[in-house]
Amino acid sequence: MKSLFFDIKRYAINDGPGIRITIFLKGCPLSCLWCHNPEGISPKKEKLYTRSKCLGCQACVQICKQKAIQATPDGMVTDRSLCTLCGACADVCPTFAMEISGKPVSVDELMREIEKETLFMDRSEGGVTFCGGEPLMHREVLVELLRRCGQLGIHRAVDTTLYAGAATVNEVMQHTDLFLVDLKHMDAAKHQYFCGTPNQPILSNIRLLAEAGKEIVIRIPLIEGVNADEENITETARFLASLPKRYTVNLLLYHDIGKGKHQKLGTSYNPDNIPMRTPSKELQKRCLEIFRQYGIEATV
Repeated sequence: MKSLFFDIKRYAINDGPGIRITIFLKGCPLSCLWCHNPEGISPKKEKLYTRSKCLGCQACVQICKQKAIQATPDGMVTDRSLCTLCGACADVCPTFAMEISGKPVSVDELMREIEKETLFMDRSEGGVTFCGGEPLMHREVLVELLRRCGQLGIHRAVDTTLYAGAATVNEVMQHTDLFLVDLKHMDAAKHQYFCGTPNQPILSNIRLLAEAGKEIVIRIPLIEGVNADEENITETARFLASLPKRYTVNLLLYHDIGKGKHQKLGTSYNPDNIPMRTPSKELQKRCLEIFRQYGIEATV
């Protein structure tokens, strides 16, 4: 039983309590315009190329059996119709200008990586966070990892969009201590436009977790031009206030770090040039005030 992962972050301090190890599983049903991990969207292997790191040594050209790579004035160019994503070019690249995103890994292999960090977890009351992409796309692997971490007394968090079937959420929540839940937009049509999916399953699953008494932190990417308007923030606060208990809200200010990663992938960041900006201090304060009016603790 294997899944593709694309990163492991050690000593993480923003993905749940204490010092944590965060596992990034590949594949996500959403395609948010501002995604800062676009290499996590596709459930398949992908090749990344960083022109600024490239020495022009052409080791990648020489080792490629498919003759898929050519040296050009713009750096090394891969013919993706020929590339088999074997990873030989990445293996010989001395500066890691060539990378393969997506490595098949078993539950046993991931558990060995997690167990290496137990000393730091124990001392800081930390644990493991499963992220993505969307970890719920890896239902069987995720549940087995959560179950085995639970047997070792490791705190378990899942960082998720909650875009999944209720049966998956029900199974995963039996083995999860904390959910970090992304909430992008309350308007279904706008959520579809900005993220590529409707929001109804997400809202239903938030309520499902809340009614089951699970620990939840709501994370909202706050983006002027997308969801930082008073109407959406008010609707968000009203929805969260309707849940059985009040949950903490983290407002994550917009940044365009995903732009560079799209360049590495050879894809386009925000191809329709939708205006997206970091909210002003005044707008941030107004959003916080709206949440306070509904009895919800929100922080930037």
